[in-house]
Amino acid sequence: MRVKRSRPILVRPAPGSASQARVALSHGVRPAALGRTGIRALKREGDGGTPLGRFPIRQVLYRADRVTRPRTLIPVQAIRQHDGWCDDPADRNYNRLIRLPSRRSAEGLKRADELYDLVLVLGYNDRPRVKGKGSAIFVHLARPGFTPTDGCIALTRHDFTMLLAQVREGSVIWVLR
Repeated sequence: MRVKRSRPILVRPAPGSASQARVALSHGVRPAALGRTGIRALKREGDGGTPLGRFPIRQVLYRADRVTRPRTLIPVQAIRQHDGWCDDPADRNYNRLIRLPSRRSAEGLKRADELYDLVLVLGYNDRPRVKGKGSAIFVHLARPGFTPTDGCIALTRHDFTMLLAQVREGSVIWVLR
């Protein structure tokens, strides 16, 4: 039996705005937010850029206290109270899910706002991990007006849900210029 491969999800900068994008999804081309410094070929920790390249979708994280478990064909995990993502290049757990509190720098995943109610973890700088190349590159929910992220790709809740419906194991996101 032949396995159907999914088409890559293409992300391109929006005309006239380095920090906004257009994402080609199965239901059309949709707006998105990018990092505050736009798309970067040489991504570094803290530079505010969205990395250029092709990234596998690893898993979905979600806030079980705010949204129902997403229906998707990729691995799903609820965000727990003490979940964080290590963004300290000097830590052995750099660019990994960790338990908080941490003695090193880490971003909490259980945020007060709704941005991380749904999160796609992208396979950026994870196999292998390179210290200082950047961490916590996700697809998450957008702020009103698609204001810039710290390097992630952000979609409306509706478009994020539509994206989840089309991804499967082996799906990739291509960030292009």
